[in-house]
Amino acid sequence: MSIRLRLTAWYSGILAVMLLVLSGVIYAFVYINTYGDLKNRLQNQSHQVELKAGLSPDGNLQPVLGGPAGQSLFAQMYIYDLDRLILSPNMTEIKLKFQVPAKEDLHNQEGFLQASYGGNPFLIYQRAVDVTLNNSLPAPAVLQVAVYTGEQVTLLNRLKNILLAGSFATLLAAFTFGLFLARKAMSPIGKVIEAANGIQTGTDLSSRIVYDGPQDEIGRLIETVNSMLGRMEGFYTGLEEAYATQRRFVSDASHELRTPLTTIRGNIDLLQKVWEMKPDDSRMSEADIRQLSIESVKDIADEAARMSRLVADMLSLARADTGRTFEIEPVALEPMMTEVARRASFLTREAEWSVGEMGHLNGKYILGNKDYLQQMMFIFIDNAFKYTPAGEVTLDALLYQNQVGIRIADTGIGMDKDEVPHIFDRFYRADESRGITEGIGLGLSIAKWIIEEHGGSVEVVTRQGEGTTFVIWLPLLFAPPLE
Repeated sequence: MSIRLRLTAWYSGILAVMLLVLSGVIYAFVYINTYGDLKNRLQNQSHQVELKAGLSPDGNLQPVLGGPAGQSLFAQMYIYDLDRLILSPNMTEIKLKFQVPAKEDLHNQEGFLQASYGGNPFLIYQRAVDVTLNNSLPAPAVLQVAVYTGEQVTLLNRLKNILLAGSFATLLAAFTFGLFLARKAMSPIGKVIEAANGIQTGTDLSSRIVYDGPQDEIGRLIETVNSMLGRMEGFYTGLEEAYATQRRFVSDASHELRTPLTTIRGNIDLLQKVWEMKPDDSRMSEADIRQLSIESVKDIADEAARMSRLVADMLSLARADTGRTFEIEPVALEPMMTEVARRASFLTREAEWSVGEMGHLNGKYILGNKDYLQQMMFIFIDNAFKYTPAGEVTLDALLYQNQVGIRIADTGIGMDKDEVPHIFDRFYRADESRGITEGIGLGLSIAKWIIEEHGGSVEVVTRQGEGTTFVIWLPLLFAPPLE
């Protein structure tokens, strides 16, 4: 059974109980008010009935019931010891007699009762009385006074039919309109189900539930579902992008590893072929073979070193992907920058190496890992040397709003502005640099990870043919450590 049918059934059941109670109250109120006056009148007028002497239809003298009540109401008296029934004139005329209770049951049956005689309903009030006839001793008797209640019975029957028919019609209308309203109110839930089924059977997460109703429980539910769909779409899109990045990473890594492996294998095959040749078959002298072997071994060593660097960089990125962090501590800026500048002067380069004034960094600290910070700076410096075949590479630092900016500028080949958003992607190298300079395109990705782990950021200013400037911003440690 659906929710809307259950809700309609519950509300209809509650309405049916309420209508039943209301109908019962109305019927009881009308019944009490209808019969209340009659009962009071019967009880009062029963005391006004008088036993008098009168003439019978045949002219004989006999007792009759008289008085106001005897003339306006139906009344009869039965004397038990004499077995004599005395009727009011109007009962005699219509030949009406009421059933007389047994003498021993009279006290238990005193009061009001309803009875039907000849198809006519009557309300009867009966009570025990003592009657004295012809100066004899009082004899026990029963006095019964009645009134015709045909109009009252008809009125109450019509009222009962009206209440039952009205209640049934109201209940039927309420069930019909309730089912309609419940279906209309629950229709947004059907849209939620359709959207969920569409997501389950397909991959389109861009669908949203259209709802222009009030912000009630259903409105908030639909808003929550739409928000959840938006988050799922964003997560799915991010997952797709991550998957595409992973595939590109694997493809690029495979390409980068294939080149040194091919070189190593080619040199090994060459050496094996040369050393397996017999002296008579060889056209090379011992000196030529020795020189060829030295060159092949050098190529193998260079490619092995290149693979080692690639594997180390990939391990660093794998550590970043798994969320692993490193230990941090207060690092003095001036000694670290001086050490980096000194060691960078020994790197292979064609450009001039210039170091700015570092005295203003005295007493300034940052919270980080010294080894990783030095690795990050050497990545930028090494890149600057690679892409500056002639010119100058500069290292300096500036302080601004509780931050230190480490600036590495070169006057090399520069980049196009469209390439800047991609330079920190893994295995990305500008088209102009591919095949011209060495590298595998992982250094800047590692540098960016180190900067982000230190809570910093990096700015890039570049122009093609004029050079590139990187500014690494790192937060200063407000309270210097105790030494």
